[in-house]
Amino acid sequence: MKSDRPLLAITLGDPAGVGPEVVLKALRDASLQESFVPVVIGSLSVLEKARQTFRTDMPLVSIPIPGAARERQDVVPVLDLMNLRFEEVTIGRVSAQCGRAAVEYVEKAARLALAGEVDAVVTAPLNKEAIRLSGCPYPGHTEILAQLTGSPRVSMMLLAGPLRVAHVTTHLSLRDAIAKITRDRILETLRTAHDGLRRLGIARPHIAVAGLNPHAGEEGLFGAEEIEIIAPAVAATAQEGIHATGPYPPDTVFYRASRGEFDGVVAMYHDQGHIAVKMYGFDCGVNMTLGLPIIRTSVDHGTAFDIAWQGKASPESLKEAARIAAQMAAAKK
Repeated sequence: MKSDRPLLAITLGDPAGVGPEVVLKALRDASLQESFVPVVIGSLSVLEKARQTFRTDMPLVSIPIPGAARERQDVVPVLDLMNLRFEEVTIGRVSAQCGRAAVEYVEKAARLALAGEVDAVVTAPLNKEAIRLSGCPYPGHTEILAQLTGSPRVSMMLLAGPLRVAHVTTHLSLRDAIAKITRDRILETLRTAHDGLRRLGIARPHIAVAGLNPHAGEEGLFGAEEIEIIAPAVAATAQEGIHATGPYPPDTVFYRASRGEFDGVVAMYHDQGHIAVKMYGFDCGVNMTLGLPIIRTSVDHGTAFDIAWQGKASPESLKEAARIAAQMAAAKK
C-alpha cells in the first residue's frame, strides 16, 4: 500500500448506539484501506467488546499518536481517550456519560485535524439528547466543530449518488427556519456549496436553488419569499463567478438533480433536503460540513438505539463517508 495515503481520524460516536458496530464493519473492508490510513478515536474497551460481539478478525492496537497508525497494517489502530469503559455503557439507552465521551472523541479529532496530525475527520453518529444531558451546549457535530474551529458560518451538505444537497437552515423548527431564510444567508450557503463542490472535483458546478413555497411561490400566489429573498440572492452570485439558477419548485428540483441536470442543490430547510437524499440513498448517504478549515464527513444516520449492538447496522454510509474524505484529502495534498 502507498505510504502517502491520507490519515483519517474516525470517531466512535455514541458507544450505546451503532457507532462501534459500523466502524468495525467498515474497517473490515480491505479495499477501503487502500486509499487511506485509519485511526479510530474512542474507547479501546468499548471497541474490544464490539470486536468480540461482531466476531471481527482484525485485532485492535492502541497507539500513542495518530502518526503511529502508518506503521501498522492489518490492524485497527485506536487512539484510546480512556474516558469510558464498556461496563459503564447501557446499550440502546441515552446517557450523559456516553454523550460526554462521544463529544470528547469529536473534540479530539478536530484538534488533531487543526494541528495537521490527521488529514480529515470522519464521524460516527452522536445522540442529541445524550449530548444535552452531558452539559454540552451544542446540539450536534456541525455546531461543535464550528465552535472548535472558529468557523462563523458553516452549512451541511448531504451526498447520495448524484445528489449533493446543501442547507440554508438545519436544526430549527420550521417556523424558526423560515424566519432565518434571508438573502445574505442564502448567498453565504451558495458560496460554501460552490467551494464544497469544487473540493469534490467539480471545476465549475451548476447549483440549483430550491424555492421555499409550493411551486416556488407561483409568481407570488403562494408566497413572496422567492421574489423578495431567494431570487435576489441567486442573481447576486453571478458577480462572484458562481453558476447558480432558480428558485425551482422543490417538488421537482431534486429529481432533476438526480438525473444529472445540476451538480448540487441548495435546500431552504432541514427536511426539504434530507427527505430527498434519504429517499435516494438511505444506506449510503454522507453528511459533509461546509465552511470548516478541516475536512469532515459523517454518516447520514443516527445512533439507532433500537438496533444497537444487534449486528443489524449497515456500514455503507460510514464507508462512503471515509471514501469521500480520503478523496478530498488526497486532492488537497
